[in-house]
Amino acid sequence: QVHLVESGGGLVQPGGSLRLSCAASGFTLDHYAIGWFRQAPGKEREGVSCSTSSDSYIWYHDSVKGRFTISRDNAANTVYLQMNRLKPEDTAIYYCATDLSLYCPSGDSAFWGQGTQVTVSS
Repeated sequence: QVHLVESGGGLVQPGGSLRLSCAASGFTLDHYAIGWFRQAPGKEREGVSCSTSSDSYIWYHDSVKGRFTISRDNAANTVYLQMNRLKPEDTAIYYCATDLSLYCPSGDSAFWGQGTQVTVSS
């Protein structure tokens, strides 16, 4: 059974950093693409970052380029999102998702975690 569990969210001041984790079970993460999404209050969910199998392709939303980094630990079957220089507009619930395919997941992905709250505020 596919299962995704996010962790690492919290309250951080502008300019601070957080590292989100998405622990996968029920499948081998390295074989598939996986993505991070976020949804802010009153806004639609948007893609933040994605990596395909073996990190052969990595994508970032323009708003996070140069600040966020996606990475994998295949031994731990976990994907991370390192978020630096956080801004108040990064405040959202962050989700990881996969379609168990070679392609970056869309907003209609088949499998989602429960989400982790990130709040950037002074």
